[in-house]
Amino acid sequence: MVLRQVLTIFELMDSAYVNGESFEALFQGNPEVVYTTTKVKGEKGTTDFVKVVIKGSQGKARGGEAPTLGIIGRLGGIGARPTRIGLVSDGDGAIGALSVALKLSTMQLRGDVLLGDVIITTHICPNAPTQAHEPVDFMGSPVDILTMNCYEVDSEMDAILSIDTTKGNTIINHKGIAISPTVKEGYILRVSDDLVRLLTTVTGDYPVTFPITTQDITPYGNGVYHLNSILQPAVATTSPVVGVAITAKSAVPGSGTGASHEVDIALAVKFGIEVAKEFGSGATQFYSPAEYGRLTQLYGSLAQLQTLGD
Repeated sequence: MVLRQVLTIFELMDSAYVNGESFEALFQGNPEVVYTTTKVKGEKGTTDFVKVVIKGSQGKARGGEAPTLGIIGRLGGIGARPTRIGLVSDGDGAIGALSVALKLSTMQLRGDVLLGDVIITTHICPNAPTQAHEPVDFMGSPVDILTMNCYEVDSEMDAILSIDTTKGNTIINHKGIAISPTVKEGYILRVSDDLVRLLTTVTGDYPVTFPITTQDITPYGNGVYHLNSILQPAVATTSPVVGVAITAKSAVPGSGTGASHEVDIALAVKFGIEVAKEFGSGATQFYSPAEYGRLTQLYGSLAQLQTLGD
């Protein structure tokens, strides 16, 4: 059960006074968890970046070799104050990521220790700006995407799940969660069979994936349309990245309040936890190294797509 953790994080998040230090006390009872927060100032305000490291029994933090999973809660901001009062839809990614961290910490205290480390990152900003976007407005951020990636994408992450509200569109007409194809160094690879298996196990339903385009995996700031920022971590790493979208049947603005659905967030959290269990033990792969190697042999590097171009 993860709904308890989601509700705990949700309640702390839904405040005009919340910051990165608001969640630290939740992890102080576990010496195997490292919680850090850093305040960063941008052109449009400040935000607090949060990093939670859950040490695995055979993870790199202990000198082991088990792979490390990264889970990023991607968003512009959790609130649009003073324009809008309350938690906005865009905050679901932060709630989801920190709920994963809280559940993994609780599991560890109860004797269920994962093999590999899990690094969870996100940022907390209760008064972020909004920005125009079609078909509905997005949340903006006090800092740019490059800064977000600097603080949220860790070089120790061997694979990354990027959890993000993805409701502000007309192409995903499903309420719940959906996953993207795997993205690695400019290549959009096929959807991972392992991740599909875990997705159906968690939801008890048919697997739902969502389409992405080449422009979605290029950096913000290049003047082309992006579905949203869910795959922006992929421009800052050589590790495979998969988006975990929290979705809706209708187009819901990221700046909309009263639009978060706790049960849907909990599905994303459960999925993240199950992936963490299997990835650290080597039972789940995000992509086929052999297929990726064949693609690069035939067509070369597509890493230019991780840049702003010429």
